[in-house]
Amino acid sequence: MPAETAPPPSTPAPTAQITATPATISAGDQVVLTWRTTDATSVSIDGVGDVPTSGVKTVTPTASTSYHLVARGEGGSADATARVTVNAPPAVVVPTNTMSSEEEFKAHVQDTFYDYDPADVRSDSQTTLSRDASYLVSHPDIKVVIGGYCDERGSNEYNLALGQNRADAAKNALVSAGVATNRIRTISYGKEKPFCTESTEECWQQNRRAGFSMDR
Repeated sequence: MPAETAPPPSTPAPTAQITATPATISAGDQVVLTWRTTDATSVSIDGVGDVPTSGVKTVTPTASTSYHLVARGEGGSADATARVTVNAPPAVVVPTNTMSSEEEFKAHVQDTFYDYDPADVRSDSQTTLSRDASYLVSHPDIKVVIGGYCDERGSNEYNLALGQNRADAAKNALVSAGVATNRIRTISYGKEKPFCTESTEECWQQNRRAGFSMDR
């Protein structure tokens, strides 16, 4: 009898594994793909392309993605999938400006104060007026009324003239800093509209001022 022929050895089927670390990221973050196969002659990953039979690769997915690996060999094929979830970046909350135009004006344009009797702009007021001018230059649609105020001492006539000189001095400082002169109106209130009514030096100092308001 002829000798029996042994069946040819069967070719093992490929195996495949793939992992993604981390599996959940924020947009813009990186992910490390790690894969391993056996008995494969070609390996590919969807979205990546052909890859070695085993390896590591860093990817930066912009959206949630399934990395599907397919390993092919003489014994057939095998596949594996690693899922990466990409969280959308948090929405940027733009704070809304809840201040009215009048409130914003008052927050950026400050009154200036004067010593007893003169209308000369003090050195500390120069800094205030520079900030006032910077705001007004950047907001060219705003027009301004500058009121000149005095304390209670002296006659009405004298204080009306002094208040006008103080308002004009503040206006001239703003104009020198670049604010158009036709945007500024001056008026003297003398001692008729005091901010403080006590007869003390602290109170008088509050009343010796150039006061700013929006010109409607």
